[in-house]
Amino acid sequence: MHGTMVPIGLPAAHTKPASPTLVDPFGRAITYLRVSVTDRCDLRCVYCMSEHMRFLPKADILTLEELDRLCAAFVARGTRKLRITGGEPLVRRGIMTLFRALSRHLATGALDELTLTTNGSQLDKHAAALIDCGVRRINVSLDTLDPKTFRDITRWGELDQVKAGIAAAQRVGLRVKINAVALKGVNEHELGDLMVWAHGEGIDLTLIEVMPLGDIGENRLDQYLPLSTVRARLAERFTLIEIDDRTGGPARYVRVAETGGRLGFITPLTHTFCESCNRVRLTCTGMLVMCLGQEDAADLRAVLRAAPDEATLHAALDAAIARKPKGHDFVIDRRRKRPALARHMSVTGG
Repeated sequence: MHGTMVPIGLPAAHTKPASPTLVDPFGRAITYLRVSVTDRCDLRCVYCMSEHMRFLPKADILTLEELDRLCAAFVARGTRKLRITGGEPLVRRGIMTLFRALSRHLATGALDELTLTTNGSQLDKHAAALIDCGVRRINVSLDTLDPKTFRDITRWGELDQVKAGIAAAQRVGLRVKINAVALKGVNEHELGDLMVWAHGEGIDLTLIEVMPLGDIGENRLDQYLPLSTVRARLAERFTLIEIDDRTGGPARYVRVAETGGRLGFITPLTHTFCESCNRVRLTCTGMLVMCLGQEDAADLRAVLRAAPDEATLHAALDAAIARKPKGHDFVIDRRRKRPALARHMSVTGG
């Protein structure tokens, strides 16, 4: 891993001494920041993007220096885990410069974990550099092992490219977890086989309910598949043993007796997980989203670009976290045929 030096081209952010941890109005300490570095992606997954996305102008996107400054501010306020997301984070030009800069917080012990969520398409190129920057585990979004279904879901992706990326990550020592969105009528019949394959590769699998985000077509409502149904079906074929494992996110885990592997469930629609929420999300435009299931967000880009002093930035963080709600409002609105939120998942970050 790189030492504490920040690479040339990305100056060290001016951080004030560690100040009190950010705590929301409900007593939850904010220790986990998910950072979207781009709204762009080399795939067009049907539950995440429209086929003909209009991407944001470059001037609207935070620079790598601005991203580094914001992350440093959060680390100074008690954030222990940073997850880099997109879009697809590895398509952002110069992204490894940001990873190298953020690795200084690992070196000082201020940060416990630096990680990312990726579609896996660029992992073959970047796996070794990620390890070098202190990344130890990653999440890969993969919903199917069928090449045709994969192309249908991603619109133009190549399954072999993703599998090669996963293999490259494992070769250099990255721990991989696969996230799969359960889609009714699309991949529901193969989720058991996907789990068996993942566990055979030494990979955990987490299943996710489709979330009502973004106006991406009428079939969103038809794709919704409660994970309670999925779990009941899997329990007919496998022995699912309750365990208390937590990985810092909202997943609830079971151990599968037949495979020895771990299976997670993220269920924002059938089971809210808000009582223990310790995270906020930063969009690639600098909007701090205090809750994935609410429209409210704080404009940190304006603060960054208007005020070079860190006191103003930290005051903005305090004001934003004071607005973090108790819970989300996810609901599938079948009467109005509309998503809960107009914001695309690709803009918010996975």
